[in-house]
Amino acid sequence: MHPDDGRVVSNFIIQALTGQDITLYGDGSQTRAFCYVDDLIDGLTRMMATGEDFTGPVSLGNPHEITVRDLAERIIAMTGSGLRIVHQPRPMDDPMQRCPDIALARSTLGWEPRARLEQGLARTIGYFEGLLARQGPAEVLRAPAQAT
Repeated sequence: MHPDDGRVVSNFIIQALTGQDITLYGDGSQTRAFCYVDDLIDGLTRMMATGEDFTGPVSLGNPHEITVRDLAERIIAMTGSGLRIVHQPRPMDDPMQRCPDIALARSTLGWEPRARLEQGLARTIGYFEGLLARQGPAEVLRAPAQAT
């Protein structure tokens, strides 16, 4: 994840670690389901290992939804930042719900995510803490996205 990629997890974590208020679009009641990258890679690997008779598509992701507000509150608690949440208008194209149906992945690939949200957030927070410690906030937010 790039720190400035516009995704909710990286946005909230970077805001919390750099002492900024957490920006919440709308009232935060929209739901999302987050899947840790290691689990997604496992699902993709299993998909590639299937026979020629199964070509997909198949949804990979985490079927456990939380509100965006709950995500913000968890990140604030996990970073110990004690920041406040500020609200901005919710964009018209922002869906109220995003949650995959992984029934086919379970039945065909024998796959489902293993990492709990808290585990994935802790690892991601640690990653961004290290990045900020090595490069500093100004450099991190200015750097182009790159694979690490």
